[in-house]
Amino acid sequence: MAENEKKQVGGQAVIEGVMMRSPEFVTVAVRKPDGNILLKKDEHISWTKRLKVLGFPFLRGGVTLIESLVLGIKALNFSADIAVTEEEKKKNPDKKVEKRSKFWTIGAVVLALALGIGLFFFVPLLLTELIGVKGGVLFNLVDGAIRLIFFLVYLTLISLWKEIRRVFEYHGAEHKSIFAYEEDKPLTLDGVRPFKTHHPRCGTSFLLVVMLVALMVFIILGKPQDMGDRLIRFLFIPVIGGISYEIIRLSGKKYGKKLARILVAPGLWLQRITTHEPDESQLEVALVALRSALGLKVDDGVEIFTHSD
Repeated sequence: MAENEKKQVGGQAVIEGVMMRSPEFVTVAVRKPDGNILLKKDEHISWTKRLKVLGFPFLRGGVTLIESLVLGIKALNFSADIAVTEEEKKKNPDKKVEKRSKFWTIGAVVLALALGIGLFFFVPLLLTELIGVKGGVLFNLVDGAIRLIFFLVYLTLISLWKEIRRVFEYHGAEHKSIFAYEEDKPLTLDGVRPFKTHHPRCGTSFLLVVMLVALMVFIILGKPQDMGDRLIRFLFIPVIGGISYEIIRLSGKKYGKKLARILVAPGLWLQRITTHEPDESQLEVALVALRSALGLKVDDGVEIFTHSD
């Protein structure tokens, strides 16, 4: 199959599982406590496809980022619910759980955005002002350096958590299976096993590119002098996301060429923290999610989740 005929697929690791997304479906495969794999599959058309204007270059990046955040938190909520014991589930009728899940999804998205902006944009700005750095270029270089340090320390600390390491292993399984699909290899354990866990279109790479693009944009904006200048910086965050998204798209299409290698190298290096080598049981879960997202048959032993469950 020619590369331009392939479906664009992406994914995310969740608790004991993997979420995969294709142009038609979003699937979540989770390894249950009893060892079986539970698969949830939903039809989904991207927001940028539903409303054409949202798909314009540089605008689609911010839209895609928010949409991915919403879908990702929904997948995490689902995987977390599977980890809940049967006794705890009995205490909550299905309808109440569903209503609560929708409420927490919206709340979690808002909270995640607020914390992300606060920790990685506002706090570095505040610290740089407290240091008393003079000059617009130097001010933004220090601000950017603090932001990057915060990001690296954050990732390093959470990687020490045993449960998060498991998630990072599923992250590696997601990448391996997508690599196999992109290289026309069989979507089997033997087909995906040889591939690396580091992928150029990874969300981790995207976040690092956001940090670097933010540095360049803020240097152009200069040193903020008042509350209005600070507000302008925050209003530029969607623009930064849009530019970063286009860079990641370019690197994915041109991966292997010199310029693309330079663009994706920092993100690939960072994935040494956010991905780990998965075992075969984790690869099986990723393959179930990917095959289902592509509309392919999955193993008969896979349990299919229905909304009445």
